[in-house]
Amino acid sequence: MQFNKCSRCGCFFVSNGDVCPSCQPKDNFEMSKLKEFLDNSDTNYSMDSISYDTGISMRNLNRYFAKDSFVDYKPKINL
Repeated sequence: MQFNKCSRCGCFFVSNGDVCPSCQPKDNFEMSKLKEFLDNSDTNYSMDSISYDTGISMRNLNRYFAKDSFVDYKPKINL
């Protein structure tokens, strides 16, 4: 385990991962919301429109799309 700074709230915590235990449920909720949004979409979206439609910040969208679990969703994004 390491001493880390949470990517969401900026608090320091000791654990694996990039978010603190308090923010983990929020992160999981947003990631499932994003996956559901992209699974149900027929067209490609810009990052701005995904952020607007889902309410997920651009900062968090960039973090999520950097994860391996979102590799299959990248073709649905107009960069």
